[in-house]
Amino acid sequence: MPRVSFPKPYADAVAKLRVPGGFLMVAAFLWLSAPTWTSLAFGIPVSILGLALRAWAAGHLEKNRTLAESGPYAYVRNPLYIGTLTVAAGFVIASRRWELGVLFGAVFLLIYLPVVELEEQHLRSLFPEYADYAKRVPRLWPAIGKAGGKRFQWSVYRRNQEYQALAGFLIGAAVLIWKVSL
Repeated sequence: MPRVSFPKPYADAVAKLRVPGGFLMVAAFLWLSAPTWTSLAFGIPVSILGLALRAWAAGHLEKNRTLAESGPYAYVRNPLYIGTLTVAAGFVIASRRWELGVLFGAVFLLIYLPVVELEEQHLRSLFPEYADYAKRVPRLWPAIGKAGGKRFQWSVYRRNQEYQALAGFLIGAAVLIWKVSL
């Protein structure tokens, strides 16, 4: 995958839009989704896979303390974002609205990719070994390789407050089920 580079002022500006953009996406999701039991049966498991990836990553990430290279970080440098994208894809499938897929894709490309770039710049400044890690491990497309290093830690998962993603998923799934039941 070719590396895309964003101007720093743009990346800084859109980084501030991540949370408000998330609220707008939730509003669009609530307004536009038209789920069925069948779409839920296909979409919710996809979202659960993304949530599991996020949880696995959160149990290995000690932000700004050590460079995460174990667990999913042995395969891809940004597993939290891949997990988020997978959760969103599952909800798009469940919602049965291609427009939401386009919206989520645009947000990922225009907001999340520049944020990834800013975070990687930050990691390069914190950890001198990041350059070697970035050469070995792809940014967004997982590589098949050998995982090693530390084991998953529930205490790190909790410190990263990843349970908030679970809560968001449960609320989203509940809304979809509620909409099907109307």
